[in-house]
Amino acid sequence: MVNEYPHWQTVPLRWKDNDIYGHVNNVVHYSLMDTVINTWLIEQGGLDIETGEVIGLCVESHCGYHSSVSFPGSLRVGLRVAHLGKSSVRYEIGMYAADETLVAEGHFVHVFVDRESRRPTPLSGKLREALEALQPS
Repeated sequence: MVNEYPHWQTVPLRWKDNDIYGHVNNVVHYSLMDTVINTWLIEQGGLDIETGEVIGLCVESHCGYHSSVSFPGSLRVGLRVAHLGKSSVRYEIGMYAADETLVAEGHFVHVFVDRESRRPTPLSGKLREALEALQPS
């Protein structure tokens, strides 16, 4: 598990994440993927989500569920880049319970575009370097 992902983030589960069946609702897993990816992009890649010229648009996402988890607790979320193109990136995400049980795994594709024109723009500089750092060695 540890060697599969270059980046790990522990995310606490919240009371409101549980659904009527007593486990974390499926939509929360998508939110966690989005949160971990964008935390990395902002903190490591310098992505300015409020005023930057470049933004990432999600064009595809998928999540497969393997076991349930519920509040209270947390998930360890692993992040890697499976494919890095000129203006797009495909992330792979693994979500694990405290006992290292695989809870869910998924992928998420961003296309980076110019904020105004919404046309694809090449990834460069600090942002590209941060994404390259997520590629498994």
